[in-house]
Amino acid sequence: MAKTPRISAKEAIKVFEKVGYRQTRRRGSHIRFWHPDYPARKPLTIPDHKIIKVGLLQKCIKDAGLTVEEFIELL
Repeated sequence: MAKTPRISAKEAIKVFEKVGYRQTRRRGSHIRFWHPDYPARKPLTIPDHKIIKVGLLQKCIKDAGLTVEEFIELL
């Protein structure tokens, strides 16, 4: 199992957009994303921070139906 990378919100957003997620709203520093394959792929809320905490990124990767390895390949 690959180690989850420490990346910025902008980098994570680019990857999630590559797999089909689209921004639905923004409130403060949090950005909400939705995927057309819902409920197979859950909605994501990503804070617009310089670095996303590893635990949150792991949950977003899992909710998007990806593995850490697949996510790293898409970076």
